[in-house]
Amino acid sequence: MKFVFVLFDSLNLKFLESYGGPKGDTPNFERFAKRSVTFDKHYVGSLPCMPARRDLHTGRLSMMHRSWGPLEPYDNSFAQMLDQSGTHSRLITDHYHYFEDGGAGYHTRYSSWDMIRGQEYDSWKVLLDPPTDAFKEKFSPKHYDFDRKSWKARHAVNLEFMTEEAELPGPRCFASAFEFLDKNRDADDWFLQIETFDPHEPFQAPDKYRRAGDSDYEGGVLNWPSYAQVDENDSEIAEIRASYAALVRMCDAYFGRLLDYFDEHDLWKDTALIMSTDHGFLLSEHQWWGKCRMPYYEEIAHIPMMFYHPDHADKAGTRCDQLTQTPDIMPTILDCFGLEKPAETLGTSLLDIMQAEPEEREVLFGIFGGAIGVTDGRYVMFHYPPDTTADGLYEYTLNPQHMTAPFTNKELKTAELAPGFDFTKGLPLLKIEAQKDAKRVPMNDGLGFDEAEFALFDLANDPEQKTRIRDETVEARLYAAMMKHLAELDTPPEAYDWYGLGHPAEAGV
Repeated sequence: MKFVFVLFDSLNLKFLESYGGPKGDTPNFERFAKRSVTFDKHYVGSLPCMPARRDLHTGRLSMMHRSWGPLEPYDNSFAQMLDQSGTHSRLITDHYHYFEDGGAGYHTRYSSWDMIRGQEYDSWKVLLDPPTDAFKEKFSPKHYDFDRKSWKARHAVNLEFMTEEAELPGPRCFASAFEFLDKNRDADDWFLQIETFDPHEPFQAPDKYRRAGDSDYEGGVLNWPSYAQVDENDSEIAEIRASYAALVRMCDAYFGRLLDYFDEHDLWKDTALIMSTDHGFLLSEHQWWGKCRMPYYEEIAHIPMMFYHPDHADKAGTRCDQLTQTPDIMPTILDCFGLEKPAETLGTSLLDIMQAEPEEREVLFGIFGGAIGVTDGRYVMFHYPPDTTADGLYEYTLNPQHMTAPFTNKELKTAELAPGFDFTKGLPLLKIEAQKDAKRVPMNDGLGFDEAEFALFDLANDPEQKTRIRDETVEARLYAAMMKHLAELDTPPEAYDWYGLGHPAEAGV
């Protein structure tokens, strides 16, 4: 068996033709849709980047036990399981968060990896005397501040060393993938993960991917919106969206080169291929940019996924209306290689989902300390704690690292050894206060969560989520599903109180 998994970052499904986006803008994603199964109700799990990848590795949600952090010693990893079974697992990525404190242990689970440098604020190239005046001329002060030490300035420096399209990190990821395929396509039992940070911000793409008429903006580079409410004018909004759309087109073009490679070497006969993303991104919808701080609107939580398997080539061009989510990918990969999923894995193989009779299902998703989202595919509900900054929430970990730094001494002084959970394989864990000023997403920017109020939307009648509704019957059903899933996740007992929920036994779970 051979398997290629293409993982983009921050891919908003509404920019893809297959999901209702502009016609002709993403011909290669559309081309793949005609050969694969398109999943219409695929959702995120834990958010954002590294929590999503922990879900990918383990096949279960991590958001109820800890925030952004490394893989834990007790975590199952599909990549390591493949390696131990004799299948070579390779990661090719420019997602530099793997090489920060909070991304430890992920890439090392693969048999081999290639890290492509230079994305976003990756500490790659150095100019101790940068051309600050030239940078100020090129980049808009709305998104770039060069008058102080800024991590965005690293991006400007990195770009000084990437003057051609082929030198950009995304194209280099695909170049590395083709090198691997050239040398190994005829071998058996390998898994290749091609993971690009694109189309994550900053939305940097060559001009040839822009479309005339998308924007009439004439100022400095405006492609890196903060995760905040929209305060740009119409011209600036159009420019940011045009820059994002251009980057999506570039992603489509390079994905198309991979499809060309499959065609040229007839990999379709024995190689599975999945395309998806970790989460979406708001591009002024609901008057927001970004993710994390606001409710997890469909542009964030509802994500694209297309799956081709050579044994199911007869399903080419079909669509699956079953509800799926990120943790389902891990058992799918294991299934394709004939491996049983671990007892701790709660996801379901897509191979089973595609062949099963439609059934009712609900999925949970969200960010540690934020809303718990729950959907049945028709309705989506966000339940918030009474106070997202209140005491009483704890992180459980054996690797106390935040995104870019260890837990502080102030946090670690609260640590106590606590019994493990049903997925920690008998290991006790550190139980650490989740303090409101901790450097965890989105508390690390000092802003935290916004619009943190209960919400229920009817996606069938209000797909744009413009009107919040109340419906006692629907709410009771979704809350029952939420409590059932929280119990299955072995959620910490105090988390129920912190979220203002009854305990599972009280809910009849």
